[in-house]
Amino acid sequence: MVAYKITDECTSCGVCEMECPVGAISEGDDIYVIDQDECTECGVCVNSCPNGAIVEE
Repeated sequence: MVAYKITDECTSCGVCEMECPVGAISEGDDIYVIDQDECTECGVCVNSCPNGAIVEE
């Protein structure tokens, strides 16, 4: 089981939210966040982030 998290490198561009096939990513207070209960661990967000801000936890 691989969990992903969005780091402080996030610039809130929103690409990951648009690319997530299950809608597990939303805008947080400062950066985007991944709802671990919704995440299917597909990794699409990792590949879509232009800043490399999504990493395995």
